[in-house]
Amino acid sequence: MHAKLLVEMSEPAVPAILVRYPVRTQTDAWECPEGSVPESTTHDEAVNHLVDVLRTWALRTGRNARIVRNLAIRWLPQAPKTGIDPDVCILEPQPPETHLRSLRVWEPGHVVPRLAFEVVSESHPYKDYASIQDRYAALGVKELVVFDPTLAGPAALGGPVLLQIWRLDASGVLERIHFGDEPAYTEQLGAWLLPSATLLDISDNREGSVVWPTSEERERSEKERERSARLAAEARVRELEEKLAKR
Repeated sequence: MHAKLLVEMSEPAVPAILVRYPVRTQTDAWECPEGSVPESTTHDEAVNHLVDVLRTWALRTGRNARIVRNLAIRWLPQAPKTGIDPDVCILEPQPPETHLRSLRVWEPGHVVPRLAFEVVSESHPYKDYASIQDRYAALGVKELVVFDPTLAGPAALGGPVLLQIWRLDASGVLERIHFGDEPAYTEQLGAWLLPSATLLDISDNREGSVVWPTSEERERSEKERERSARLAAEARVRELEEKLAKR
């Protein structure tokens, strides 16, 4: 599997350098450790927000998609401990199991996530800038989003930046197509990602005037629509009653 790395230079006038190199599968180095790693409240809130917004999106659009957090994903049957545990990813179509302990892409109904999100951890920021993309390239994920709300990424690797997007091209190469602090488009959602110092919002447009709602915001909006519809119906009834009374 190949990965393509786009290295942005600090001087705008200097052209970018494109480096393509092969990556060997590293079954030992890519083994996932047992147990969870403690994370900051900022990391946890950013991940929870993404899960909530994406689950609300799947529900309101009726998609056969499942949004999961920290799910063990494995793609090598001969090395079942080798894999990746994305902070958030989209499984579409969703696996048949209700109780899902791991995703094994060689099993029936288990497909490679089309979109994965990683929120940079202050305790180990280097991997999200330098190495984790190799595993996602080997997995074959269509898009990878790396969000760094605390700007913990190392300057030695060109960072820190709020947002990175990696995309699988037609030749099977995972390429970094966005590296910066400004909004960026994700093909897998058909939407814009709006990074901030706390949360990663999703919007129908770059300006952020149509931000995707959380479950709480959607429930509040639905209640408001129901209230408006009820008031309109009551107004029509009163209008009819007044007309009848005048006859």
